[in-house]
Amino acid sequence: MNTAGTGGEEVHIPRAAPDLNAPRVLVLNASYEPLHVTSAKRAITLLQYGVAEVLQNSAEVVRSPSTVLPIPSVIRLRRYVRRPRVHPVPFNRRNVLRRDTFTCQYCGSADDLTLDHVMPRSRGGRHGWDNVTTACRACNQRKGNRTPDEAGMPLRTRPRAPTFGVYAHGQFAHWQPVWAQYLGGQ
Repeated sequence: MNTAGTGGEEVHIPRAAPDLNAPRVLVLNASYEPLHVTSAKRAITLLQYGVAEVLQNSAEVVRSPSTVLPIPSVIRLRRYVRRPRVHPVPFNRRNVLRRDTFTCQYCGSADDLTLDHVMPRSRGGRHGWDNVTTACRACNQRKGNRTPDEAGMPLRTRPRAPTFGVYAHGQFAHWQPVWAQYLGGQ
């Protein structure tokens, strides 16, 4: 945040956006469900044509010789857009780590992460969303060939398949904290 003052008063000067094509504007449907993330340039275009309305502005602005426009952080389409069919989230290491926010589900560490089968495969556990979780190497070795109950290591969250459709493409992987109320805890 830039501030300038004359004689002890502080004046807020909004900073200009460095790149209008950086994806950082959350687009909501008319029903307030998240659709996708778009660039600030596209969001401003949608606003100028009256296709969308601003729900929340960011701290950045766009400057021209005659105008200063705040860059929106969240916009909502005025008309409902039917969502395309949602494909299931692919089950892979990257998406499991993303689902578990890159933290061990036993101790909360973010160091030296591996994948752990809650019910070990040698005991009939499946290799899928409901049985695989993120664990640090130390917790994974300590748990060994036991269930979390047998090892005395409760899970922080129960593993399950992600249900948010656009999450499959990683669009909200780096979401902004101001979007939390619109993403419903995603």
